[in-house]
Amino acid sequence: MTLKETLAKKRFVVTTEMHTADDEDPRMLVKNLELVRGRIDSIAVPETEIEGVLGNKIQTCQILKQNRFEPIYQTTTREKNRLQIQKDLIDAHEAGVDNLLVFTEDYRITGDSLQEIMFFHVDMGKLISVLSDVREGHTVDHRPLDFRAEFFLGSGIESRWGKDVPVLELKEMEAMTEIGTGYFLTTPIFDLALFEKFMKQVSTFGVPVIAEVMIVRTAGMAQFLNRHFKSGLVPDHIITRLMRSPDKKKASIEIFAETVNGLKDLCQGVHIISIGGEEKLRHYLDEAKLF
Repeated sequence: MTLKETLAKKRFVVTTEMHTADDEDPRMLVKNLELVRGRIDSIAVPETEIEGVLGNKIQTCQILKQNRFEPIYQTTTREKNRLQIQKDLIDAHEAGVDNLLVFTEDYRITGDSLQEIMFFHVDMGKLISVLSDVREGHTVDHRPLDFRAEFFLGSGIESRWGKDVPVLELKEMEAMTEIGTGYFLTTPIFDLALFEKFMKQVSTFGVPVIAEVMIVRTAGMAQFLNRHFKSGLVPDHIITRLMRSPDKKKASIEIFAETVNGLKDLCQGVHIISIGGEEKLRHYLDEAKLF
């Protein structure tokens, strides 16, 4: 069953992602995913850059398909022109990928400033026009293509707000709903009460929401994420719990399971960020009863 079909049946979906560097064989990572076959609905392939070297997303998507996993081609619109976005979409289609996950921001909207509103309109305009062109079977400069590219579209959104979601975020969600997005994917969720308030405000769109859940294995890892990725991403109480626990692995698995079980009544799925822990993923799925 495809991701689109699973969401349409109102099932709780489980997705994850796979990062590969240019000099890394994706087949080795696929071996780890064999341990959770049948328990993961789809696997996103983000743009990975390590020391200036981009991973081969198309090769990774193809290898996933060859091994009977459903890939999601993930891309961003920021700092890309229409031709670059078009290339992403055509590459994904030619690789046989049906799922497209788009972020109009690179972590992501932070407010309602004039600059962000301008970025938003430019990014959305580029995405909508390119999607329309490839769906109609031609390029952005109106050269005919040998195909019409249709994708099941997902959209990345910021979800750290409670009851007061910024106007710009709501406008983005509305615009993505109008062009046919099949689901929204959030930023990492740690605070269930805050997320519940967020869900109440955005439920009017009628679009399934998949919540990111990040596996944090140690306090040091959490502090690193807060320092180098996004300040305050991992709450202090999570860091303290991991720091004080005599069994770090058990604490990490319990935190994950508690978060996932709390999300089951709030949204329609989880997207698991394992950060290099794919071989241990099955233990987290077991504790969260994701079979």
